[in-house]
Amino acid sequence: MGDSDSWTAAPAAAERARSVLAASWSCAVTADGGREEFVGAHTVADDGRVLLEVPEDSALLTAAICAPRGEPSAVLEFADVAPVPVRSRIRARLWLAGFFTLEEGRLAFHATRVVLRPPSGAVVVALDEFAAASPDPLATAEARLLTHLADCHGDAVERLTRLVDRESLHGTVRVQPLAVDRHGLTLRIERISGHGDVRLPFHAPADDVGQLTERMHVLLGQASAASCPRALQRQRTDRDG
Repeated sequence: MGDSDSWTAAPAAAERARSVLAASWSCAVTADGGREEFVGAHTVADDGRVLLEVPEDSALLTAAICAPRGEPSAVLEFADVAPVPVRSRIRARLWLAGFFTLEEGRLAFHATRVVLRPPSGAVVVALDEFAAASPDPLATAEARLLTHLADCHGDAVERLTRLVDRESLHGTVRVQPLAVDRHGLTLRIERISGHGDVRLPFHAPADDVGQLTERMHVLLGQASAASCPRALQRQRTDRDG
């Protein structure tokens, strides 16, 4: 991937679904044998197949072997959890419906339906787009990047709020970094009552951490040139007083 005039300011549904798969450490599987939770047991093939290591005594293994070949017989669920503590930490859920086959001692899951559910509502992802998509290049580093930003650079997060519409900051009690991908940074604005998210797009996509650092410096430069929102000025004055 590289800088291009054709990039979009947010990841497509297929890319986001693949990013959830790439970053998730656990998954829940529902099949005829019941529901089982697996932690650190899955990997993802280039075409989006989920390869699952299960114990030999797992009811899921028996159900997969006995299920009619090629017929949907299981559902995999993944949760996209914000790495920084915020209200409503589940950023999205991903469901894959399909069937298992045995491949070299592992269960290989073949999706026949892919549904991504962000806060804006459920989206059915086309199977060909899901298979062809790649995860965001920052997906596996996102947790480390966001926790570092929140824990060590709170001043930078506050400065970035200068790029947020002032009306969106009314009643703000806390601002935290919620998500980052190659296209931009999302801030969670927590208010006295409720919360909302604001996306700050990069001027060009970031394909690695080095490019992300440059994109963040550009955003911070833009923020430094903007006036400080009055809502946060009052908040800071009240805190210091």
